[in-house]
Amino acid sequence: MKTLIVQLGARSYPIHIGAGLLSQGMLIRERLQKERICIVTDDRVGPLYLDKLKASLKPLVVESVALPHGEENKDWEALDLIFTALLKSGYGRDSALIALGGGVVGDLTGFAAAVYQRGIPYVQVATTLLAQVDSAVGGKTAINHRYGKNMVGAFHQPLVVVSDTATLDTLDPRQLAAGLAEVIKYGLIRDIRFFEWLETNIQQLVAKDEDALDHAVVRSCEIKSAIVAKDERDEGERALLNLGHTFGHAIETALGHGEWLHGEAVAAGMAMAAALAVRQGGFKATEHRRLCRLLERAGLPIAPPAHLGAEELRKHMARDKKALGGKIRLVLPKGIGQAVLTDEFDEKALEATLDNEPL
Repeated sequence: MKTLIVQLGARSYPIHIGAGLLSQGMLIRERLQKERICIVTDDRVGPLYLDKLKASLKPLVVESVALPHGEENKDWEALDLIFTALLKSGYGRDSALIALGGGVVGDLTGFAAAVYQRGIPYVQVATTLLAQVDSAVGGKTAINHRYGKNMVGAFHQPLVVVSDTATLDTLDPRQLAAGLAEVIKYGLIRDIRFFEWLETNIQQLVAKDEDALDHAVVRSCEIKSAIVAKDERDEGERALLNLGHTFGHAIETALGHGEWLHGEAVAAGMAMAAALAVRQGGFKATEHRRLCRLLERAGLPIAPPAHLGAEELRKHMARDKKALGGKIRLVLPKGIGQAVLTDEFDEKALEATLDNEPL
């Protein structure tokens, strides 16, 4: 097991990474000082791992609620299912939640914990690659709105993150690839050596090689936790973690949440951000080709669906949370291992990028 610490003063917390951690309930019990615990999971993950997690938490008495799976269900209705279950069972401020699942369950549970009776603690038990390398770490919680992804939410840090890499064995190839998009992002924005390692080891990752996945999860969490420690609330450097997300969220919203997985949209968004950076003169065409090759080898798209044009995507990008004064701001790569947040880009270059015109 590898343990990292997200350094946030009194709210610092550990990230435990390793195989078989679902059976090590003490990792959670030692952080929970509450009388009542409720596990929030979904109808796919629950049948696989809920009983194992409950058994590891004994002698704590733990209840659970199962949500419908999928990004299309990250909404008010699913959030209300959590609140209704808690209120019917008489959960008070002496309670805590445990998120057992991927990014959707983690975001919903974290948001519920942030606002239930003005805030209760929660724990992230991440079972997908995307959650283990990204969404479970950092305290961003949210639900989707028909006008945009993650538009209603709160910052609420977990007490502990437990990433049992053995759960990745049950991921289908599409879900695994979606997680790899976020892994690739870390190399692109911060660590050229990690990017080069990914180029060498992408087939091992796709094949779910245990050592390769462990290294990818650990290095991704090292990068994210260091950035979050410096900028918890997205006021500066943390915005770089959103490379590809302004384009990607626009794709997800335009298609309707759930048609493309988040990681698929982020992958296309990264390729688009890189293409715009090439047009701007801040990124080499050879680097853009390297990124696109790596994404494709991971089984990811490098362009939006053909029927989504510039006007449609631009409309959704205007609602991005990084926008200031009505002006879109984008995270663009400066080179492999470097990125910058900017509102200085050529409108014609952006339009060409949104229309997926060849470089």
